[in-house]
Formats: sequence, C-alpha cells, structure tokens
Amino acid sequence: MFGLDPVIIALRIPALLISITIHEYAHARMAYHFGDTTAKRQGRMNLNPINHLDLFGTIMILLVGFGWAKPVPINPYKFNNYRRGLRWVSFAGPLSNFTLGFISMLFYYILWNAGLLASGGLFADFIYVLITLNIMLGIFNLLPIPPLDGSKILMSFLSDSYLDFYRQIERYAMLILFGLIFIPIPGPYRSILHLIIVPTSEAVLFLFNTIIRFIPGL
Repeated sequence: MFGLDPVIIALRIPALLISITIHEYAHARMAYHFGDTTAKRQGRMNLNPINHLDLFGTIMILLVGFGWAKPVPINPYKFNNYRRGLRWVSFAGPLSNFTLGFISMLFYYILWNAGLLASGGLFADFIYVLITLNIMLGIFNLLPIPPLDGSKILMSFLSDSYLDFYRQIERYAMLILFGLIFIPIPGPYRSILHLIIVPTSEAVLFLFNTIIRFIPGL
C-alpha cells in the first residue's frame, strides 16, 4: 500500500475521490441531523469530490496512503446537544471509511467466489486499494491530534478543565502530526505514524475477514 508504485498511485486517485467524498458527506449529513445547517448552506453536503479535496492532504494520501480532505464547516454551538453532536459528527467520517472498507471487502469476496475477479487484475487491485485506503483513513482520522476527527471525539468527553488544557496544545498540533509522519524510526516501520497505522490496519483487515467468513456462501 505504501511506496511510489505508479500503478498503485493511479489506483489511489479514484479510490481517494470516493473515500474522502463519502467521509466529508458523512460529517455534513450528521451535522445536519444534529441541527447545524452550515455545511448544507455552504454547498458541502453533497457527493461532489471537487468540493472536498485538500491539496496537501491529497498529496499525502497519494504518496503515503493516508491524509485528509478539506474539513466540512460545522458550528457545534448549533447542535441540539453540543457534546453528543460533536462526538457523532466527528465519528461519522471515520465510521463511513470503515463501512466503505468493509463493503468493498465483501464485494471482493462475492466477485471472487463468483469467478468474476481475476487475481492480479487492475480491478482486483483497485478494490484492494479501496479497502486498505479506507481502513487507513479511518484509523488515521481517529488519532486524537487536531485537526483530526479523533481530537474532537476526545474533546466531547473531556471535562472543562481538561478541555482548556487540550485547547492550549492545539497550536502545536500540526508540528506533532508532521513529526509523527516524517521523523524516521529504526525498525521495519518508516515513522511512528506507520508504527501505529500499519499493525492497526492489519488487525482491522483480520477482523473484517473474520466477520465475512461467517456469512453463508462466502
């Protein structure tokens, strides 16, 4: 999944457009459900991928397999329940990625068992990229580092005193994130972020495989 293989990078482009569009739409739709119409009014509650692309985040996804989209604008003070709304709106994005990853894996098994999927073919590779990309995006966005979704999920649980402290370290969040991505570490993993994401994504893949194998006929 990692590396600069031109075929894999090319396959990531449509997978990326699908994945981040659904991710951001899920945020916008959940915010609308909790009473915030900001994303809808700004034209972000739709499935147009151009509206959701972030230049640097897109480059990161294409090159290293994970990154971010342009955040959907939300106003949590318009939620009918601030903490509950913030929690579920933030979780909606990663949840959509895990769901899409699982559905893609299920689709892969169905096509494979029906003899409609050639091993090593471009379509099979595309589905694999779609699966792994979504799992990695889901895990990456759950990290409790601003501006990632995991930070807002954590904030929804913190008491006011801890919340103030957490907001004070937000100014250093991008430095922390870039350090996790780019500072190399010894061993088989490129960085601390790879050390977190790769084993976790393998565990999620194993879980999805296990669940699917319990489905009759698969």
